[in-house]
Parts: sequence; structure tokens; C-alpha cells
Amino acid sequence: MSKGSNLPVEAPVVRVELAWAAGPGVPEIDASALLLTEAGRVRDDGDFVFYNQPRHTSGAVTHLGKRSAAGAATDTVEVDLRSLEPVVERIVLCASADGGTFGQVPGLVLRLLDAGTGTEVARFDMVAGTETAFIGGELYRRQGKWKFRAVGQGYASGLAGLATDFGITVDDAPPADGGSPVATASAPPVTPVPPAAAAPSTPPAVPTAPAAAQPSHPRTDAPRLTKGEERLPVDMRKRLSLRKEQVAVSLRKHGATGVTARVILVLDASGSMSFLYSKGVVADVVERMAAVAAQLDDDGEMQAWTFASNPARLPDLRLGELPEWLRLHVRVGEMSLFRRGRKKGLDPRQVDMREVGIQNEEQKVIAEVRAYVRENPVSVPTLVLFFSDGGVYRNAEIERQLREAVEEPVFWQFVGLGRSNYGVLERFDTLPGRRVDNVGFFAVDDISTVPDPELYDRLLSEFPMWITAAGRAGIL
Repeated sequence: MSKGSNLPVEAPVVRVELAWAAGPGVPEIDASALLLTEAGRVRDDGDFVFYNQPRHTSGAVTHLGKRSAAGAATDTVEVDLRSLEPVVERIVLCASADGGTFGQVPGLVLRLLDAGTGTEVARFDMVAGTETAFIGGELYRRQGKWKFRAVGQGYASGLAGLATDFGITVDDAPPADGGSPVATASAPPVTPVPPAAAAPSTPPAVPTAPAAAQPSHPRTDAPRLTKGEERLPVDMRKRLSLRKEQVAVSLRKHGATGVTARVILVLDASGSMSFLYSKGVVADVVERMAAVAAQLDDDGEMQAWTFASNPARLPDLRLGELPEWLRLHVRVGEMSLFRRGRKKGLDPRQVDMREVGIQNEEQKVIAEVRAYVRENPVSVPTLVLFFSDGGVYRNAEIERQLREAVEEPVFWQFVGLGRSNYGVLERFDTLPGRRVDNVGFFAVDDISTVPDPELYDRLLSEFPMWITAAGRAGIL
């Protein structure tokens, strides 16, 4: 599987096996699982299954433990999908590294197995850097059926950052015996038992987190005040403020606190996207991406393109004008084989969408954005947020453009909106012959159902790693 891809799970009981090559200098790896409700959070500390709490009270999730032979090591979690409580919507499959980072772990792979037959259902080869906590994949319920998604998201802030994201907090002060920090669920609150109050043989009141967890650091990444923000309608301003906070949290978790960047938005306007435009999905995506631009660059502006058969640059999105920008520029269609000239009644600021067409020609807009970046250099890196529903067929031309762009100070983050044919974009992470990985990709079934924290985490997971690699390579 590639990062961001998903598949249906038919087996009633599955085993999630994390495997790696053990040896000198390789950190100790521990697998774990978090059971989440529709809100994306645990209910209490019992929803955290790991080596010190190996079985969920429902019996549905069990940590089976480690095995090693001939230099290969595994740690396995078993999930009985039939026994999961109806309130559990997702199971996040995690790991922590003790004594190093996941970048020091060779051969890191996640395998999904049918527990009944032992048949391999999915295999996900993972690549990591300086992270000490990692989400390999997730099982999630969609319309009454279970699916598996390859995630591959690391946390530079360690297990504490990962756990906090899902409602578990790690106490700042370690226990009196010098052991690991204590993990508790933040909702509902749990009152831990002081270490001195329990006899040595008495189990702790809450589970002890894996040793990779570290106390969280004071916040230094408060959302930036963005130009034009005060002119937004109250409800939109409140949403923006909350989303900027989530973007800041995601950046912090990936070790990118204080990073600034120019953000460019690219929107697919091909014929197959019409449904997503008419249902307001694309407008919502633009509003959510405005928070990314607002947090990374406080000038209150974001450059934007639309494309189908041809690319077209849209007017810059100024934050204070967001409602009007959405009304004027989030559009598709208007094609007519029998009419020529500009559409009557079109606002002078609008692009005539008939000239944009209806086919997929990603390579043209990629080339145009590259030219803009070259002709308008800035002192910070550029993050391109590129949304498409697939139908990619110009693979050779797209690959050539993105390979040439490796030496440019631009990271290309592609997001697939529900279709399966993403061609070379889906394979780019594994394409050899590039000094740095300048492309990220993930796909979602229905982006409108993805919570903001999850969306921003996935959107920003590779950008900080690229910044580090591009700096070392002299690109930035």
C-alpha cells in the first residue's frame, strides 16, 4: 500500500503486525492501539492498549507482544472487529521508539493479517526520520463496514504529542520511583493515585505509558494574528481561530514550531469535480486551507490556481475577503460547445471556466506554478496545497515536472478527494533518483468527514521533514 491509500477489511478478526530488523543501535519498538469515538478521542485511559495494559475491557483489542528470530522483530496487536462497541469508530495503530528515533529502525513495515487464515491483507512499508512516535495505520468504520488506511505519520514530539492529540495526557512529573510518566485520559478526568499511597504490589491506578513518552513543553506557537482577520463574519472568524490553533499544534508535533512559508492553493475544476463543488465541499476545503496560510504566513494572502484542460490563476485570496472570494471563484463547468466569447454577466474578476475546460492536465498547472515561484522569489519556502479527485493520466509529463522541481524551494502536497486513479502522484514517495522527497500525497474517501486535527496532521506531516532535508541539500 502507499501512504494515504485504503482498502476494505472483510476478515472479522485481524492482526496488525509491526515488523523491523533488530540489531545493534536499533531502538526498542513498542506497538499500541487507541480506540476512538466519532469525536476522534478516547473515552478514558482504558481505551489505550499497550504492553502494560494488554487487553481492552471489551476483549476486542489485545496486545499480543513481541517476537524475534534471526534478526527480525515483530510486535502485534489483534482486533476482533465483531466485538468492538458501537461507539468505537476508529482504532489508531501506533508505535513508540525507546532509545532512538524511527529513522534508526531499518525495514519498518506494517502488515495487516487475517487472524483466522494468516493471509496477508495489506502491507505498508514505512519511511521515518527523527520521530519517536508513529502512527502506522488505522482501522475505521465507514457506513457500517470496516476499512484500513495506511497513515505513516510520525510525531517529533514523541508519544506525549501523539497521545495528547487523542485525549490522553502525560503527567509532567515522573513517578517517585523514577519510572515512566503516567498516561491518563483527559476526558473524562481521572484522578491519579499518588505513588506513595500504593503498596509495591498494588497495580497503578492508571496505566504506565511506554518509556518513549516525555513531558510536553510549554507552548511557544500561539496562532499568529493575521492581516484582515478582523473583517471576517463572526462565525467564520471563530472557525479560523480554532483552525489556526490546530495548525499550530500539528506544526509543533512535527518539530516545526515557528516555521513560516508562502502557501499556494491549487483546485481541480475538471468535470468529475462538479458534485464536490455543488455540495459545498470545495468551498469548505478552501476555508480550511485559509487557516494553514494564515498560520504559516501572516500577510493575509494566498495565491491560488484552478485547472482542468488548462490552468488559470485566480485572484489572490485575501483573508478579509474570504466570503466574497468563495462566492466568486469556487466554480466549475459553464462549458458550452455552441457558444463563443465571454459568458454574459460574468464578474470582471472571475475566470471564464469554459476556457479552463473539463479534462485533467495537472502537468500544465504544475509548470505554471513553478514559473510563478521562480519569477517571484521569497525568503521562505513555498508549500503548494494541491487538491484533485484523480483521473491522472499524464504520468510521464507530471513526473518530469516534479523531478525538475526537486531543486526548487517548493514542497508539493497533493490531496486526493475520493477517487483511486492518482497515477504517479500516489507513487512519487517511492520513486528513486531525487536528492530530496519534494512531494507528499494522501487520499481521503470524504474530506468533509475528516476532523480538522486529523486533516492538518496529515497535510503537514511531510513538509517539516522536507524543510530539514532541503536545508541540508542547499535547496533552502
